[in-house]
Amino acid sequence: MEDESERRQAVGQGRKNANEALLMALACGATVENAARTAGISARTVHRRLKDSDFHERLLALRLDMVQRAVGMLTASAMEAVKTLITLQETSVSPAVRLGAARTILEFGIKMRETAELAERIAALEARVQSNTQCLKKR
Repeated sequence: MEDESERRQAVGQGRKNANEALLMALACGATVENAARTAGISARTVHRRLKDSDFHERLLALRLDMVQRAVGMLTASAMEAVKTLITLQETSVSPAVRLGAARTILEFGIKMRETAELAERIAALEARVQSNTQCLKKR
């Protein structure tokens, strides 16, 4: 009896490990076949798990977490990149390099400003929607 319990526990742990390996492989962009090979399961099982809403939600959450971490790393290194571009503007640097740095600074400056403005506008719209929703609930 105890052997059966231990076997079930081991099988459950094996499945959990396979799911974790599968989630990571899929989140990193592996094909179904490659993810199956990595997790040690069949491609058919991968397809079956992808149809499972809980598994699919975990996959989406993992992907979102990975993207947020990457964005955080890029944000952290952005100041160094800006400093490098500014350094490339010094008169001791060749004119072609200075021109390239200037173009990059202008392009990214405009994009960042547009992104910030859009984020502000979206936040304002979300606040209005929430306010209107609360007003409707009170009625």
